[in-house]
Amino acid sequence: MREFLAIVGPTATGKTKLSVAVAKVLDAEIICMDSRQGYVGMDIGTDKVSKEIRRAVPHHGFDVRSPKASYSAGQFARDASGWIKEIKDRVRVPILVGGTGLFLRSITNPIFSEPDVEEARKRAIRQFLAVFPKEKMERWVKTLDPDRAGIAIQGGPQRLSRTIEMPLLTGRPLSWWHKNGIPNRQPLRGMVVVIEVPREVLNARINKRVDQMIEEGLVGEVQNLLNTGFEIGDPGMTGTGYREIVNYLKGDCSLEQALEKMKMATRRYARRQVTWFKNQQEAGTLRIDGTKSLEIQRSRILTEWAKTNEMEFDI
Repeated sequence: MREFLAIVGPTATGKTKLSVAVAKVLDAEIICMDSRQGYVGMDIGTDKVSKEIRRAVPHHGFDVRSPKASYSAGQFARDASGWIKEIKDRVRVPILVGGTGLFLRSITNPIFSEPDVEEARKRAIRQFLAVFPKEKMERWVKTLDPDRAGIAIQGGPQRLSRTIEMPLLTGRPLSWWHKNGIPNRQPLRGMVVVIEVPREVLNARINKRVDQMIEEGLVGEVQNLLNTGFEIGDPGMTGTGYREIVNYLKGDCSLEQALEKMKMATRRYARRQVTWFKNQQEAGTLRIDGTKSLEIQRSRILTEWAKTNEMEFDI
């Protein structure tokens, strides 16, 4: 018996529509597994599902933190474990959906318990690192934690910052904590589905999505966040789309240049996600062709879920 279903894959592979279609059949509730969609006021740039869809299928994990707050895999694991228990207590199926592979891993392979460190020290180091250019952060990572440097560089600015701050705060690199730290909870077993799409198709979808975000009002959303007091160095504002639009609003580039940078950055991020899900897949992972019809994808998942959980229902 599996404790949850997870539908994962790179951005723009169609996870959201597929998960909603599956959830309606399974009488399920969805847990957002995206490192950016939990931020309040960041809806368009993170491509959150509409409130109408949320009324039809309950969702968890949206709007749970301020853009000024970071959100680690460990924090997600604590939140998600609670949501999974609540959903199962309601005799419903938890479906984890998103592209942040480290969040899924924190559920199936719990990470170490965080050492006690003063919050003031954490904030000071994060503010110090926030102004570092990416190249400098990469040099620091290679020096402070060479065993984890490749993963950190592949993961982008937030992963780089996390990998640098651990040795500075604790005296031991993050790789040491992953090997020797005590797990903070019991692992959960789930059925994992990875949606795959050819690169050229994925790139076209990404480009189209960025254009749609602009049409839906991304520039106004970012301006509102700035007016509210959020800054480009805040954890939520470092995400792809937000930093490029901030630079446009500051007059550092044209809107067309900002859009092209958004598309390039999103394509790079999608490539990192593809690599992660190839190298970090769980045993028994089901891989689905994301170019097939929604009905074919849904039926494949439901058939495998029924086998795994020894249940029957109309597909």
